[in-house]
Amino acid sequence: MEKLFSLFSTSAGSAGGSSSAPAATVSDIFVYPIKSCRGISVPEAPITSTGFRWDRQWMVVNSNGRAFTQRVEPKLALVEPELPPGAFDFNWKSSDSSYMVLRAPDMDPLKVCLNRECNVVDGISVWEWSGTAFDEGDEASEWFTKYLGKPSRLVRFNTPSESRFVDPDYAQGYTAMFSDGYPYLVISQGSLDFLNELLKEPLPINRFRPNILVDGCAPFSEDLWKVTKLNNIAFHGVKLCARCKVPTINQESGTGGTEPTETLMKFRTDKALKRGKINKAKVYFGMNFVCAESLSAATLKEKVVKIGDPIHVLQSYASPADAAA
Repeated sequence: MEKLFSLFSTSAGSAGGSSSAPAATVSDIFVYPIKSCRGISVPEAPITSTGFRWDRQWMVVNSNGRAFTQRVEPKLALVEPELPPGAFDFNWKSSDSSYMVLRAPDMDPLKVCLNRECNVVDGISVWEWSGTAFDEGDEASEWFTKYLGKPSRLVRFNTPSESRFVDPDYAQGYTAMFSDGYPYLVISQGSLDFLNELLKEPLPINRFRPNILVDGCAPFSEDLWKVTKLNNIAFHGVKLCARCKVPTINQESGTGGTEPTETLMKFRTDKALKRGKINKAKVYFGMNFVCAESLSAATLKEKVVKIGDPIHVLQSYASPADAAA
């Protein structure tokens, strides 16, 4: 418990304002092409109007068009996508020979053409959103149906016709594709290290599925980052990330457990963070961000986040209790 008290005084003291020295640096970047499937670690990623290029552009749906996630299909954690070399270069364009290759235990690889014409299907839904999407065809459907053991289809976000807005109570005008709610999730290495010191068995960062991992700051500093400049790109921290059961799923085996939720319940709840509105079921780990430049095609041009990019904090929340959640 003494360690937790020390943590809160340290993180509150690091709220800070803008400074010539960076608050942290980007240490890893992750993109998840298919919702709830394995992520790809990349040295750099271009920013689009909906998040990093390729992030949650696809998802697997059931016979009713509803999204499958690891919450009910933990085997999705073992599906590993591979994109073509150069796919994260800013000026890269797909061709008829460009494929996303999917691999999973006891399955032959599946090649999904990135340049094919797809049928548009109605009634696709994820959380509160419903609309149309591109159907990746029967071969992909048969692959996922066999793998999951139930009728499944692979769909791609219908970018030309659809928009999926984030919750306007937290960030107005911003859009995402098939992510749970926001374009970017930021977590610090310090937060993970602090948590791992409390756990009997340390966990890798893939349990928490961030887009941006940062290093060089105190544990849970990211809770306080209201307005930042990441390599001169404006990112706004808009909502603490309330965690579901996915962090309890081993991303290497697809099996579930009770940690880290059991430990996070001791110090990352509304009550522990002294938040006014108490939801006893919620624990928080990481901060959801939006990118200000994504609102305008003109300012978005050739914006890329790279490993090693500095992060400067321009505005801070006074404490986690002041951040939205």
